[in-house]
Amino acid sequence: MHATTREKLIFDALSATGFVSYRDLEAALDASPATIRRDLSRLEEEGRIARVHGGAKAVVDEPARGGLALQGTPFAASMGQNIDAKRAIGRAAAALVGQGEGIIIDGGSTTYQMCEHLGGRGLQVLTNSLHIVGALLPLTDIQLLVPSGTIFREQNIILAPSGEDSMPDFHARRLFIGASAVSPRGIFQPDAVLVASQRRLLDHADEIVLVADSSKLALTSGAIVCQVSRIDRLITDAAADPELLRQLQAAGLAQVTIAE
Repeated sequence: MHATTREKLIFDALSATGFVSYRDLEAALDASPATIRRDLSRLEEEGRIARVHGGAKAVVDEPARGGLALQGTPFAASMGQNIDAKRAIGRAAAALVGQGEGIIIDGGSTTYQMCEHLGGRGLQVLTNSLHIVGALLPLTDIQLLVPSGTIFREQNIILAPSGEDSMPDFHARRLFIGASAVSPRGIFQPDAVLVASQRRLLDHADEIVLVADSSKLALTSGAIVCQVSRIDRLITDAAADPELLRQLQAAGLAQVTIAE
């Protein structure tokens, strides 16, 4: 098994609970214990995981003194998970954006993949993600707007944790958001601050586009951001379970796009 495949499986295992044991990795990977330990050592040196007794855990940045931390997978770790699917979803999402539109891009490792495809359209983009700001800054035809609030370092996003509306006076043609989990019960996030932030974004766009790779479907942990019926379009990848997609549409999801 190639090292990149092993790395993907390691992060997939970490995404469920934030911890994976050596025993579970030996069962999941076609590799020797020595190879697995070398992989974990390399990922730890890169700052993408932390080795602990009995296995490894996802890295969560320590909050600044007096700062706040979010629950969920840190951005750096999330970027290493299902990257091919996320790139395809990002391309498909960007293809929906028309010339001169105003759009909102919520922070996330899947929405981030839209950035390289948005140049040359004279867009207005509101985003709470410093990663997305950094990716779009070189595209001089894009006007960038950001909300006010606290910077949460582990995700590099700007949120208003106390619940105040920190949004600029801006309305978008489309909002692109991600989720930690999606099921017929709703759209989930692991942290109440993220939930409140996304709920505020929903009120600032005509169309809501959810971008979520197939690994996010059918999971139900976390707080509900909104019902499936609030979502106008889901963009996911070809590995998505067709039966689950039918259940989502039965629950009110308007449209599904499979990114190739």
